[in-house]
Amino acid sequence: MYKDILVHIPTERPMRPVIDGAVSLAAHLNAHLDAVAVSYIATSAAYVMEGGAAVAAVFEMERERAAERAEAALAVFKSEAATAGISYDCHPLGAIPVDAAGSLGEMARLHDLSIVLQPDPAKGSFDNDVPGEILFQAGGPVLFLPYTFRGAFNAKRIGICWDGSRLAARAMRDAAPFLARAEEIVIITINEADAVPSEASASNLARHLGRRGLSTRTASFSAPRADIQPTILSLAADEEIDLLVMGGYGHSRLQERILGGVTRAMLEAMTVPTLMSH
Repeated sequence: MYKDILVHIPTERPMRPVIDGAVSLAAHLNAHLDAVAVSYIATSAAYVMEGGAAVAAVFEMERERAAERAEAALAVFKSEAATAGISYDCHPLGAIPVDAAGSLGEMARLHDLSIVLQPDPAKGSFDNDVPGEILFQAGGPVLFLPYTFRGAFNAKRIGICWDGSRLAARAMRDAAPFLARAEEIVIITINEADAVPSEASASNLARHLGRRGLSTRTASFSAPRADIQPTILSLAADEEIDLLVMGGYGHSRLQERILGGVTRAMLEAMTVPTLMSH
């Protein structure tokens, strides 16, 4: 069960999707929610050389503005959390981006679930880098909410993206609290005959989940690699899926950046809340 949840509140991007989603989920699960907002300190201004008084003044002004943005983001969160009557704490964090990512990853390791906002490649922001870093460093499930997400989070209909891999299995296990409460579970396989080991087939997964008392059905498709992510999202729309569950980054981020990959494509064009594990 998710009883201790971390949410990263962006300070340089719209914050309502993660605030609304995280607060509603914490209220539904009667969970504690830790909210972290980062005031980013620019690395170019982190070191002031002798005679750099003007640079120091600019740096201090930018630091104060960043801190104000973090406090403003947390003020919005506090208002919503108090209204919902949930247990919560707020953590303003000031750091250069690389240190902030490391600190958030370390915090995530102590939580049952982390909630982040989908990166938006159209907007240059350090807030875009944090979600991926948390995924790599958390050692647990990370719930990505699309930046188009609105309202309360609800996971009645869940799609498990299954390829029989270790990462898919990890994500499936990490999603157990959601699966136990789901009204419908769809196992999604693409190119199963070629991509999924026989011992870890979708039918064997269905039997395994059935022993937990979970009823599932399987949706199998064939698609070229470049069309896997669009195929998943098309099915999610047709089936009115509330939550997708999938492994994150089966290849290195460099490979995904150069060659493309399902995780990278999903993060760039996410239409459904997605739980990922790495």
